[in-house]
Amino acid sequence: MAESPFRRYIPSPDVQRSKDLARCNTYEWAAIRCAEPFLIGWKASWEELFNQPFKGITVDGNVTPALYHLTNEPEAPIEAMTKTAQYLLRIASPEEKIALNISDVEAPEWRRWINPEIYICRHGLRLEETSEEVVAAIHSLLRATLSPAGFTKARGCMQVNEFLGRVVNGRKVLNENSYNFSIFGTPSENDPWGWQIFGHHFAMNCLVIAGQMVISPVFMGAEPNVIDEGPEKGTELFMDQEQLAITLMRSMDPETVNRVRVFQQLSGDEYPAGRFHRADQRHLGGAFQDNRIIPYEGTKVSTFSTSQQEMVWQLLNICLNYLPEKALKARMAEISRHWEETYFAWIGGFADGDAFYYKIHSPVVMTEFDHHTGVFLDNKVPLPFHIHTLVRTPNGNDYGKELIRQWKAAKGIL
Repeated sequence: MAESPFRRYIPSPDVQRSKDLARCNTYEWAAIRCAEPFLIGWKASWEELFNQPFKGITVDGNVTPALYHLTNEPEAPIEAMTKTAQYLLRIASPEEKIALNISDVEAPEWRRWINPEIYICRHGLRLEETSEEVVAAIHSLLRATLSPAGFTKARGCMQVNEFLGRVVNGRKVLNENSYNFSIFGTPSENDPWGWQIFGHHFAMNCLVIAGQMVISPVFMGAEPNVIDEGPEKGTELFMDQEQLAITLMRSMDPETVNRVRVFQQLSGDEYPAGRFHRADQRHLGGAFQDNRIIPYEGTKVSTFSTSQQEMVWQLLNICLNYLPEKALKARMAEISRHWEETYFAWIGGFADGDAFYYKIHSPVVMTEFDHHTGVFLDNKVPLPFHIHTLVRTPNGNDYGKELIRQWKAAKGIL
């Protein structure tokens, strides 16, 4: 059997970074990384963005109104979610419950998720610092919330992080419990509440309100995107999104490719200022980007052939398939209403082995897929085994904020 491509890029254990990673725990590693000039500047930019009042991602700085509506339709598995969350709070120790449960459903901590491994944002309960029983209860709440495919993908991100820790000898920093979990508000079948989990290559924000649900922002990623040994051998992440996108691009005539492909290369002089970031690289909707102005790029999906539009529709289904069945159906109906305003953009090539980026963007959804350079592996150029994916709900409904606003207005709550 051929060797997995990522194995050619495992760093030497003799370099200083590998030695530091092997000896450090989460806190020691964060102290080393946060002393780096780039991280000092990056953290400062995060704080500046965090301190801005929430508006939402827009194309021009102006929120498009009346896109989202509080319907009270039973989309979410709210009974199972509520019971599971209540059980989690019952079995947590008094100290853990204080860390775990943030009473304000609109608390600013929602916006303090990050996806690097660096332990900077420390609200919530750290899974590696609690009991197996509490971790299992957190997993049960994820399972009660998400579709089966969504739970498998979420756990896959966490398991790949564990695998990466074994590969690079850094399991005190990179493991399947390197995540923080919070419950916002009081779990209820009627009033708004939610949960958040975040850590390396996996962050998810879920709000439920009278049967409706918003799961966004979502970050899922992997380095590498396969597990080739050990108990989880055979795990693969994001291959369906990757292969369907390649098939879509290969179906296009040259004129359509030219309209869709906004940059030929994955970095370089053709990029305007701000379009490429050293860490985020091409993706735009990452941590602390809640108010970012992100113009449409590429071309309208409605100009594609019927079969090409169907492939974009399938890509969106795959990107959003963490939603349970009823919620996914409602979300796709919402996206369908804005199909004439939906854009598809591509960066890079689409031959075998090429790395690339794509974005699907409309007034009500933005999904991104991006191949990255190595962070813990040594590839200096983007390669397909390091993947970042993102989902945002533009124009003010990330974290379900627009639905909460409407709920409060209906209740006469200022």
